Amino acid sequence: MGKASTSSTTKDALALLSSLRSAYSATPITLKIIDLYVAFAVSTALIQVVYMAIVGSFPFNSFLSGVLSCTGTAVLAVCLRIQVNKENKEFKDLPPERAFADFVLCNLVLHLVIMNFLG
Repeated sequence: MGKASTSSTTKDALALLSSLRSAYSATPITLKIIDLYVAFAVSTALIQVVYMAIVGSFPFNSFLSGVLSCTGTAVLAVCLRIQVNKENKEFKDLPPERAFADFVLCNLVLHLVIMNFLG
């Protein structure tokens, strides 16, 4: 059971990765850029959490503002990706310029609230 199940699990994992890679290669470049932006925002939030765990969270408002800024921006970018995706039937009548304008406006409101929270 040990060696045979390990090789079949490895084959299944490689087949899954191969199918994900081939499906993602058909994704438009604009969606890939948004995905990269989301990954950057989430990784920045994780770096801030690790830094807080190592150094401490003396100005807790600053830590909280930074993490909420990154996660809020990532959530708004995911919403933008959903609206811009051509395969999504719910937003087929929404022009991409309108979706981007909503993204910018919501980011502006988010960061004004976060700057206010900093005090």
